[in-house]
Amino acid sequence: MNKNKVDISKIDLEKDRDKITDMPGLIEYAHSVGSAIIKPEDKGKIRGVAVAAMHDQTDRQFHQIYKQMKTLVDQASYLKKRVEVSERIYTSDIGFDPVYNKDYYLYHRKNGIDVLSMISPEEWGRSFPFEKFIAHVRLLTDHTWEIVKAEEEL
Repeated sequence: MNKNKVDISKIDLEKDRDKITDMPGLIEYAHSVGSAIIKPEDKGKIRGVAVAAMHDQTDRQFHQIYKQMKTLVDQASYLKKRVEVSERIYTSDIGFDPVYNKDYYLYHRKNGIDVLSMISPEEWGRSFPFEKFIAHVRLLTDHTWEIVKAEEEL
């Protein structure tokens, strides 16, 4: 004897009408035992993950912009130093006609006057006649001076 028989006469089709469909793929819950499990979404969790991802992405973009700004600031600072060195060289004692793309050395005398020389600090040896070495420079074709090496802040 089968105890699991269903009495069809006891089923109220009008009452169960909202649970029956001819297009089961469109209902919001599983329509059979073999269907995929459908769980309501945790909207707070979804928002939290989305906001965290958004913050991560914007932090990356801010970091990239910061690096670009730092590069520009460094370039502007270097350009400012080049102008300062160029001005300092053009007001210094120069006993020769500088040639483009050649290396020169800027020194400071004890009397406060700067001197441009073709002799490097290493070549002076013990007879170093200046108060201090300022910069190793190269004359560019635009008549500015590239700083190859500077000993101190200018």
